[in-house]
Amino acid sequence: MTKEEIEFKKYYLKEFSFFDGECDITFNIVAINFDKKVIEVAVTNRGKISVIEYDLCQDKNGNFYFIYGVDRNEIAIDDFEKIED
Repeated sequence: MTKEEIEFKKYYLKEFSFFDGECDITFNIVAINFDKKVIEVAVTNRGKISVIEYDLCQDKNGNFYFIYGVDRNEIAIDDFEKIED
């Protein structure tokens, strides 16, 4: 298995909920590429689902995140969780 396949399986469809002050916004990882430093997420916001690609940023400790919204909220990749049925 390649490094990309391992990364894909590790993160695929993990979920994170973010409260923007008015409602919860749900993010599901669709694809992630650490070499190109991009992440593609399905964003569920007020009943609408959009698939959006964001640039991955890295902090001084090596943790990855992306910037969301006009308030420039940092959404950490490590905060995403596997959803169990």
